[in-house]
Amino acid sequence: MVERAFQTFLRDLGHREKDSQDLSGIRIENCVGYVKVPLGIAGPLQVHGPDFQSDQAFAPLATTEAALIASCSRGCKAFNLCGGLQFDILGDGMSRAPVFSFDTPKEAIAFARSVPDWQPEFAQAAESTSRHLRLQKMTPHIIGSSVHLYLNYQCGDAAGQNMVTIATQRGCDKLLENLVGGPHKVKRTMIEGQLAADKKPAWGNVKARRGVEVIAWGSLSDEICKSILGCTSIALYSMCKTLKEGGIRNGQFGDNINTANIIAAIFVATGQDAGSVAEASWTHLIPEYDYATKDLKLSLYCPSLPVGVVGGGTGYDSQKECLKLMDCLGSGKKWRLAGLIASFALALEISTGAAIANNTFSESHQRLARSVKPPPRAKL
Repeated sequence: MVERAFQTFLRDLGHREKDSQDLSGIRIENCVGYVKVPLGIAGPLQVHGPDFQSDQAFAPLATTEAALIASCSRGCKAFNLCGGLQFDILGDGMSRAPVFSFDTPKEAIAFARSVPDWQPEFAQAAESTSRHLRLQKMTPHIIGSSVHLYLNYQCGDAAGQNMVTIATQRGCDKLLENLVGGPHKVKRTMIEGQLAADKKPAWGNVKARRGVEVIAWGSLSDEICKSILGCTSIALYSMCKTLKEGGIRNGQFGDNINTANIIAAIFVATGQDAGSVAEASWTHLIPEYDYATKDLKLSLYCPSLPVGVVGGGTGYDSQKECLKLMDCLGSGKKWRLAGLIASFALALEISTGAAIANNTFSESHQRLARSVKPPPRAKL
């Protein structure tokens, strides 16, 4: 069955690539062609999700980095031998934060206090722009003489960046119509004032999701760590703790080894907005060691994965084939995509971590990236 899935994927992708110079349906300006990025497949990975018991998943990774796919696949193998990985979805939302400016903070405060009065009408106007969009939350923040209005939406199967921008503009236009002649004298408005960190790392996207909030977890036995990853489970745990200490001293944003590698590779392969890797790459790797069993429990928390299975680049032929390979093509598959990204990222984390723990990280890159046999190293 696995072999059949691969053959179908390669056949369909090949057919799409033959027509890859057809630019008629491309929605970018001054389009002159394509830049090809190598595409590899990582997996299989045994995954358990909130709406299915067990599945064997693959990850299409568009990358120019050698060793990435091999390392991710090694992590998948280790987890598979220990029962696979699980993931669950903790929430979903997409934000936009327009700004309303006034003469003084007093007027800004009065406007912010009036939000409950006109929120229903704002929501109705915003939601009229898409049958899939729902306004979840509206929170005013007073900054000087301005009010930054933080809005959080549900966007169905789309990532929703463009959807919430269009909806917010409609809501603001309707609001300004109603304010004419009223007590609130708005001097200026802007569609965004940086309170919703679009394509930028920010603590706001950790505290309030901008995309799908997901956690993936699994455990590794000492035996599997030694046989597959080449180090003991306690060595892998110690490596995670050491990296955490170094990250704290360096002021690292989040705590992970290289989750951005998987996020970026799957984003490119499946037609996600690559710029959103900036906000998606904040992740938190949590190791927990059981000294009695020598099992290492690991979880990866992703507060904001802005992904979708409709809209944007997901509509292009090759990207559709990649979504199809992941069983993420079609209605209701957005959360599965987010869960698989988190799961494969966790698989890469433990494999990369093991290479650091057993001091083979450099050897792997020399062998796979340069086809060079590394010189012998001194042993401690």
